[in-house]
Amino acid sequence: MGGAILDGLRAADSSATVRATTRTSSANRPGVESKSIETDPGANRWAVEGASLVIVGVKPAAVVSLLEDIADALDPDALIVSVAGGITTATMESVVPNPIVRSMPNTPALVGKGVTGIAAGSRATAEHLTRARAVFELVGWVLELPEDRINALSTISGSGPAYVFHAMEQWTTAARELGFNEADARHLVENTFAGATALLEVSDVGPAELRRRVTSPNGTTERAIAVLDDAHLAEIYRAAAEAALARAEELARELGR
Repeated sequence: MGGAILDGLRAADSSATVRATTRTSSANRPGVESKSIETDPGANRWAVEGASLVIVGVKPAAVVSLLEDIADALDPDALIVSVAGGITTATMESVVPNPIVRSMPNTPALVGKGVTGIAAGSRATAEHLTRARAVFELVGWVLELPEDRINALSTISGSGPAYVFHAMEQWTTAARELGFNEADARHLVENTFAGATALLEVSDVGPAELRRRVTSPNGTTERAIAVLDDAHLAEIYRAAAEAALARAEELARELGR
């Protein structure tokens, strides 16, 4: 995820100075000044010195210790943007005095098709949110929301790619069971999903209407949709979202102070 953001920043402004730390010396990226924490224990402090925007992209359990490490190297006006799940802005604000924006991107940001939710901490202004939005718009679509809605967003867009891939897995299995070989089954399903998404992107109607247009009365699609409706998928999707939300809230309690 950090790499996707770095690539977006470099593509948008090649003149900007971008510094990053990596776990190993072999993880450098073109156009980015970087140091490895493997060989330089002070790399994180070096990366934030003089920075106006600091993106914290470490694992949630490491956020507090990282902020403690860089606290006195930060410019007091630097905006901190966290991409770590579960760590609240209040927890981060207890460590550093800076304005903080919390974000929740998803993996399609890697191909410029991400969905990111951003929420302001108590010290972040509208201008700070605008700056954070500009960063994530480089890799997709952005939604501003209150922080108490971040976990709910994560259950839909954060976990969402997995739901799509899960559905593709099941349809690929169905295709194999209808006699297609593995390669053909994959291409049938993957290209169908990709094509349907592309059609939705250029359409002036939503998925319900597009689905209706494919579903001819008394046809094969109508029969298949009836089976899916009889499985009460709406209730299953709601239960799945609620399960994901419950786990997100559990993780937040485990990581909070």
